[in-house]
Amino acid sequence: LWSYATERGEGSMEQRPKLREIGGQGVWTVSSCKPGFGVMQLRDDSTDTYWQSDGPQPHLITIEFLKKTAVQRISIYADYRQDESYTPSKVCIKAGNSFFDLNQITVAELDEPEGWVDVEVLNKEEKPVKAFVFQVSVLANHQNGRDTHIRQIKIYEPEFSVSTHNAIDGCINFQTVDYTSMAIIR
Repeated sequence: LWSYATERGEGSMEQRPKLREIGGQGVWTVSSCKPGFGVMQLRDDSTDTYWQSDGPQPHLITIEFLKKTAVQRISIYADYRQDESYTPSKVCIKAGNSFFDLNQITVAELDEPEGWVDVEVLNKEEKPVKAFVFQVSVLANHQNGRDTHIRQIKIYEPEFSVSTHNAIDGCINFQTVDYTSMAIIR
């Protein structure tokens, strides 16, 4: 599957009322990095810092979750004006149950991005992909650059509403914080 990423520019990350950022729930690893330019900089919520790879392509960012997780979108912050040949031009998103059975979900072309680029992570039925492991692979950089800079990555799941069916009252949608926090406990 090929897709062209949607670029949002410098807009706010809060423009997605139906999605929830879940990057803090995963374990992040990168295939390589220069000292001081690793996962911490990739996830620090600052577009002034960045992850810089250090080695041959493809450059990999892997996110592992403890439970099977539905992911709908991965957003990448890249800035061609600042990073030039370090800016990714082609990324591949893979997903699977482990690092060893990853399947390609989509390949996205990034044309001189300046800001947030959204890559939808959908299966053939146009639904979010459910997996334990997600991987962003940088396949190529602009101007045939070797190493890459990615300033931020966010990973989103759909925000599900919890509702309960009661035979007497019909469908009741409980939305209190107390109820929703207890609704998924087994």
